[in-house]
Amino acid sequence: MVRFEPERPDDLVITPIFARPELQRSIPRYRLPDSGSLPDTAYQLVHDAVQLDGNARQNLATFVTTWMDERAEQIYLQAADKNLIDKDEYPMAAEVEHRCWRMLADLWHAPDPARAMGTSTVGSSEAAMLGALALKKRWQAARRSSGKDTDRPNLVMSSAVQVCWEKFCNYFDVEARLVPIDDEHPVLRGDQLADHVDERTIGVIGILGVTYTGAYEPVAELAAALDQIQRDTGLDVPLHIDAASGGMLAPFLQPDLEWDFRLERVASINTSGHKYGLVAPGVGWVLWREADLVPEEMVFHVAYLGGDTPSLTLNFSRPASQVMVQYYQFLRLGREGYRQVQQATLDVARHIAEEVDRMPEFSLYTKELMMPVVALQVDAKVSGWTAFDASNQLRTTGWQVPSYPLPDNLSDQILQRIVVRNGLSRDLADDLVSDLRRAADYLTKHGGDGERQRQFDHLGMPRPS
Repeated sequence: MVRFEPERPDDLVITPIFARPELQRSIPRYRLPDSGSLPDTAYQLVHDAVQLDGNARQNLATFVTTWMDERAEQIYLQAADKNLIDKDEYPMAAEVEHRCWRMLADLWHAPDPARAMGTSTVGSSEAAMLGALALKKRWQAARRSSGKDTDRPNLVMSSAVQVCWEKFCNYFDVEARLVPIDDEHPVLRGDQLADHVDERTIGVIGILGVTYTGAYEPVAELAAALDQIQRDTGLDVPLHIDAASGGMLAPFLQPDLEWDFRLERVASINTSGHKYGLVAPGVGWVLWREADLVPEEMVFHVAYLGGDTPSLTLNFSRPASQVMVQYYQFLRLGREGYRQVQQATLDVARHIAEEVDRMPEFSLYTKELMMPVVALQVDAKVSGWTAFDASNQLRTTGWQVPSYPLPDNLSDQILQRIVVRNGLSRDLADDLVSDLRRAADYLTKHGGDGERQRQFDHLGMPRPS
């Protein structure tokens, strides 16, 4: 939640904690100060603000990396002043970016990694949007070449997609054709596609790691269904895989699972380097199986940075830090190192799931974990408190475990989600389980109020739940 309290004074009062004469004054909270401060003063104020956000490693709501080793942190700082977009001034950063996506093309079984195309982004949301933009522009080009209109494009996907897909459809005028999930079928299925795909469909999204539950959608089944649709109707609908989390898990934990460029129907894939790629935020990657699948109109050529600088991003200036650290992790870990890290993380998640399954107050949403994500519910026989109460109790010991409703059709079901990442040791996991037991015992004795965390609008202003 955003810490915004409009009733607080507009100035930051430094004394009496800091007693130096230079600190015997206040500093405006929401206005640029008229004069500067000593570096130590400014540092202490910012440092104190950072402290109030708690311990990021206890944030089990996020998939984002919260721990890196010291060498990775050193590289992160060393590359912070390199502007990755300026490929003429920083050619080695550009080359490292190229090496990274070529490694991913090979990892994801591109037919010829040298003929693939890829780019880094600030995260998987930007990567997903670039992949979807390519789908839209190729569809538009095909329609124009056939003398047809390009109105009302649609994108078919599960109702359990991450919000970036709804953003894409809203921002770029594409109909989000959401296929509902239900208890019997909690992921998108191949037999649902024929009822949703038509001549205006720019593509289908398959999810390798559903945000709500960590489940994998059956990508090979989706590809086979689209192959059959093409045979029946002539519609050639490409498949984009949102592998924000699973893209850096499945190659190491489920290497025989066919979800990537082994399937000819898969045109593009996005992933988050700052999730299970083990890099601090923010870096994402998007790859196309062949360079020809990227419309030339999406590549901009910039001359004012020096030389001819091609740009295939929605963003522009950003530090080279994350890409350099991604390269470091690839070199340091290799395939076997990634396998060991991801397997250890999955083992910790399975341990947590086994312990939760023993608690009468909770039940697992799914017992088979494909990803290190534990989705649980307050058992139906529990009365007097809710999942929101359990989340609030865990916050008193520093843990952030979110509670949220499932998408439409299942919105009456409230889940809690524990995302296990590198850095959550077995010992810390045992502390979490103990705190969850204590939370359940406390709520069983005292009850809860079912209060959700306060919500905020885009400006940070509180609004009713």
